[in-house]
Amino acid sequence: MDIKLGDVVRLRKKHPCGSYEWQVVRLGADISIKCLRCQRQVLLERSVFERRVKAVTPRIK
Repeated sequence: MDIKLGDVVRLRKKHPCGSYEWQVVRLGADISIKCLRCQRQVLLERSVFERRVKAVTPRIK
């Protein structure tokens, strides 16, 4: 999966705040994403992240 910093991803399940949209803020073996509604940050293993992603929206330059 081709993910870059700043990309917005839509996950399969919604966050408790009600949002599906997350922004990628850190890449590596683990991927850190930030909820665009409540600003909560979550660190996921890359394999878990790739299973949960439904769609990727490229970053806006």
